Amino acid sequence: MPELPEVETTRRGLEPHVAGRRIVKLTVHEPRLRWPVPDDLPAKLAGQRITGTGRRAKYLLITLESGTLLVHLGMSGTLRVLAADTPRMAHDHYDLLLESGRTLRFNDPRRFGSLHYTSEDPRQHPLLARLAPEPFDRAFDAEYLWRITRRRRASIKQVLMNSRLVVGVGNIYASEALFRARIRPRRQARSLSRKEVVRLAKAVRAVLSMAIRVGGTTLRDYVGADGEPGYFRQKLYVYERAGKPCRVCRAPIRQISQQGRSTYYCPTCQK
Repeated sequence: MPELPEVETTRRGLEPHVAGRRIVKLTVHEPRLRWPVPDDLPAKLAGQRITGTGRRAKYLLITLESGTLLVHLGMSGTLRVLAADTPRMAHDHYDLLLESGRTLRFNDPRRFGSLHYTSEDPRQHPLLARLAPEPFDRAFDAEYLWRITRRRRASIKQVLMNSRLVVGVGNIYASEALFRARIRPRRQARSLSRKEVVRLAKAVRAVLSMAIRVGGTTLRDYVGADGEPGYFRQKLYVYERAGKPCRVCRAPIRQISQQGRSTYYCPTCQK
């Protein structure tokens, strides 16, 4: 699933191609996404100029003169910049044609992605209004992490992936951040010391920042707006490295299951 770094990488790839460009038309090839694309959306977008891009958690925001598009990539979606005459492929669900002759084409084999439009403040949209802080917000710091972990018996990895507490830390990056902070993923959140919480807050930001710098992580389907894969996989310390030697201590990396998701850790480096 594209996570925060992949969405941010997509946003940065789109920005120079879309900012200041006018939308010619939206062509919907398959409206049956996670939520159906409204029939009247093409008429609302035609002729509008794109003023910029943004992101909230895993939602890509495309700001228009009179509203905002909210794009979610789902579990397997990509939004790429292509020449308008590029032949369509299987699972290409919509095209946002720009006056430049380029198109933003959304491909999603599983159709879990979505496309929404609001003419109001996008932060108040039902999908965004109640989202928790994300790791790059000022509200997310060691003190915040300390407060939300004090009474929680759930594992620290579950807390990191709880979108009601913090958004944008998906499965890959939770495992990698916990390795960097030297904390075992099964530990109860309330068992962490202040020093460990400080390390973890820094580790979460550091891992996400590094992933963004190298274009995200491509494990299966993800490519950025330019069609290039993300290269953070080459820098993974534990994720999907079960049985391989730890890059720090050489002990075999272990794999466990938490809430139906694979978790990876080093039994020596992480306590």
